[in-house]
Amino acid sequence: MIRVASIKPAGEWTGQSADTITLDREDRHRRRAAMTGANGLTFLLDEANAVHLHHGDGLVLEDGRIIEVLAEPEDLVEILAENTAHLVKIAWHLGNRHLPTQLMGDTLRIRRDHVIEDMVEKLGGKLTALSAPFDPEGGAYGHGQTHGHSHDHGHTHSHG
Repeated sequence: MIRVASIKPAGEWTGQSADTITLDREDRHRRRAAMTGANGLTFLLDEANAVHLHHGDGLVLEDGRIIEVLAEPEDLVEILAENTAHLVKIAWHLGNRHLPTQLMGDTLRIRRDHVIEDMVEKLGGKLTALSAPFDPEGGAYGHGQTHGHSHDHGHTHSHG
């Protein structure tokens, strides 16, 4: 099976892709996986450490062909606020709940969750449901995934 030789970030490769692979957020966080593109091209991603693939990244195969990564549209909600300070307040509450959040400049995007949507509305945020690729911020040190409260890292602060 042909292997991925390198990964080029979105915007750093040009030309026509040999195939595309459409993945949701979880499937774009991989270390090793056999994958099949939309046109049937099968290849192996085999990295030393898990990588987070972004919409538009190019997987460069050993023979030089490129597979374009596409983020699968997901059910999201876009959050608008009165001003930047108000948006920062909402973002703080989302972060306090370790909720994966995509920063879009003057808006935020999260996965649909009626409990969180209710909280955001009570904080004065305006919500718009949409289906779009989801590419939230990575972990606190700029890499990796963010996690909900199913993780176990031994913290003891209250989320009441």
